[in-house]
Amino acid sequence: PSVSRMDTSRPTGTDLARQIVVISAVAFMIVAAMVGTGLFGGTNVRDLQGGALDADATVLAPATPAFSIWSLVYALMVAYAIWQALPGQRGRERQRRAGWWIAGTAVLNGGWLLAAQFLTLPVTVVAIVVLLIALGATLRALVRTPAETWADRVFMDATVGIHLGWVSLATVANVTAWLAAEVVPAMDSDGQQVWGVIVLVVVALVGLALAFGTGGRIAPALAMAWGLVWIGAARTSSEPQAAAVATAAFIVAAVVLLAAVAAAVRRRAVAAAIGD
Repeated sequence: PSVSRMDTSRPTGTDLARQIVVISAVAFMIVAAMVGTGLFGGTNVRDLQGGALDADATVLAPATPAFSIWSLVYALMVAYAIWQALPGQRGRERQRRAGWWIAGTAVLNGGWLLAAQFLTLPVTVVAIVVLLIALGATLRALVRTPAETWADRVFMDATVGIHLGWVSLATVANVTAWLAAEVVPAMDSDGQQVWGVIVLVVVALVGLALAFGTGGRIAPALAMAWGLVWIGAARTSSEPQAAAVATAAFIVAAVVLLAAVAAAVRRRAVAAAIGD
């Protein structure tokens, strides 16, 4: 059956408003990204806040190429904004449950970039934590309303999953940058490595929770693993070098991916058992 027969009811004015808000929110996010990258004459994010957000700021900062994932996030968000604006998507229950949340994450994403450009490092921490919470709530809404088509899986599940996985790791890097710059006294190399490894263990636990809490969604795991690999690469090829942190980052990347696969296999096994 078509999607319209499965979960679509008569569209309302609220549905149309949601579609417009999503488009507006994504447009705001893209403009904020242009400001945040210095395209309009501002300072690039890497050079903001005294360089606290650059790839060599802390032992948990990913190498610069890691941030290219933002281009994928923005492309998926734009694709979602266009797709959800189609008439056939207007009255869908899944759009009603998740669309407002996705719009909110777009605004918060742009808000973080503007906070980094014009405000203070602690404000960026608050902004990214709020964004992380909103993305978690969005993915929860999607898990509770299963995908029905490949378009659902790409434009909603993959978009939110990659965004959430990357922001989970970006939150760690952002908080660490703030602590290193303004809160924690300067530590020697050994101290930084110890704390870096401890934080990566927490990241592994977060990855496990995401994997089994979402039934093995692969998108968050891929985004987290991407960032973790680039943390490892940065700590072996540039300053500050930290062999223990690099090793831990590579191991946690593997753990996160394997956990997602294991959770997906478990979910399918349970579904098959119920079907029997």
